[in-house]
Amino acid sequence: MQDVVLEVFAKHAQTNIFMPESGGILLGYVREPHLEVLEATEPTRWDKRLRYFFDRSAQGHHDLAQRRSTESGGLVRYLGEWHTHPEDYPSPSFVDKSGWINLANKRQDERPVLAIIVGRKGLHVELINREGNAMVMHGELE
Repeated sequence: MQDVVLEVFAKHAQTNIFMPESGGILLGYVREPHLEVLEATEPTRWDKRLRYFFDRSAQGHHDLAQRRSTESGGLVRYLGEWHTHPEDYPSPSFVDKSGWINLANKRQDERPVLAIIVGRKGLHVELINREGNAMVMHGELE
């Protein structure tokens, strides 16, 4: 994962009680069997953001994904989503899990969706497929 991606995560981590949840999409390369995350979009003015709620609007994020794909000749692709939780070490909710499965089901290329939840100190990372099976990883946010 590129340093610039971790910087976006750190910038939006809910480190005080006034910060709303944030999120965006993850863009990068698919290098079978690996994913290289190059960019994490930042929240836009069209997203709905509350302390314990984030709803990403397609507006803004989709345009950037299209632009990056065109600029790279189709090499930079949508890999998945990220959002924050106001927890030190986050864990996904039922809404998160069902949303990720829904995203995986919509993928035309049938690839799993990369989903990252950013906490105050750590990351929850899942690669989740259409059936809801996931490879789960955790990491430190530093």
